[in-house]
Amino acid sequence: MKKITIMGGGAWGSTLGQVLTDNQHQVLIYDNNETYINKINNQQHPIFDLSLQKIVATNDLEKSLNFADIIVLCIPAQNMRTFLQQINPLLKKPKSFINASKGIETKSNKMIFQITKEEIDPDKLKNYASLLGPSHAEEVILRRITFLLSASDDKAFSEKIVEIFSNPHYLKIHPSDDVMGSELCSAFKNALSLASGVLDNEDFQTNAKAAFISLGIIEMKKVLEILDMKTDIVLGLSGLGDFIVTAFNENSRNYQAGKKIRLGMDLNDIYANSFQTIEGVNNLKVFYELSIEKNIALPIIQSTYQVVFEKKPLENILSKILETK
Repeated sequence: MKKITIMGGGAWGSTLGQVLTDNQHQVLIYDNNETYINKINNQQHPIFDLSLQKIVATNDLEKSLNFADIIVLCIPAQNMRTFLQQINPLLKKPKSFINASKGIETKSNKMIFQITKEEIDPDKLKNYASLLGPSHAEEVILRRITFLLSASDDKAFSEKIVEIFSNPHYLKIHPSDDVMGSELCSAFKNALSLASGVLDNEDFQTNAKAAFISLGIIEMKKVLEILDMKTDIVLGLSGLGDFIVTAFNENSRNYQAGKKIRLGMDLNDIYANSFQTIEGVNNLKVFYELSIEKNIALPIIQSTYQVVFEKKPLENILSKILETK
């Protein structure tokens, strides 16, 4: 049994807490949302109408850091740097960090792997890995069969995560050494999932959806190539797998945000009415700017950006996709 601290007690953080508890580990969740803390301490999932077992939550950051040598990060990508800056001076000894968030920081265009390396002192960062892949918290909390990826440049640590998180009844973890590629694919699929929501209407049926997924994977591969990363990751769990589970899926917050944009809802109103972070909008901006900087054609990304940020007509995306060679 290991002691593990989870930073962030929202949908995914609390669900991973239950996975770890199922695996006989001792879990402490940190959050600054008093409603979440009270629900968790009363054995209730803070987001879903389901129970949790043997998990404790607190708003005491220092206590959370001292509780365990393994820290799971379930902090939104846009808040990650500030949070890491906050905890760095509080770390009294080296910790192993597991990132379970998907996204890229918009102000720097950097991935969470890079942000962590920048903000946690080298002598306090024992290991780093990302736990990614096709996973809706709604299914994992019900113990539905799920496959995830443990990506780390430290093979032993990646295999340790496999051992800690894998559950023989419903959760399989595969190790990988491609951290950067895995994190980039996970962020890119956020933008594609947003686009799928914008596009999804009565004319966009199974044939078109299949083509959209194929074209999206081609664009994902282009980005990896232009950044000199390995491209085989696109067909793995953090690429194609995560894309399929979020594109055109009602449980996907990015897909839902895209649908609301299609119906004319303002971005600020979408944010105000969502209890979960919508990284797809931020990531769309990042990859659009990258396409301009590197002069690469990303028709789905570029046309969706024009609809979301420049208020171009929805037909703009369809025409760009139909023009794809």
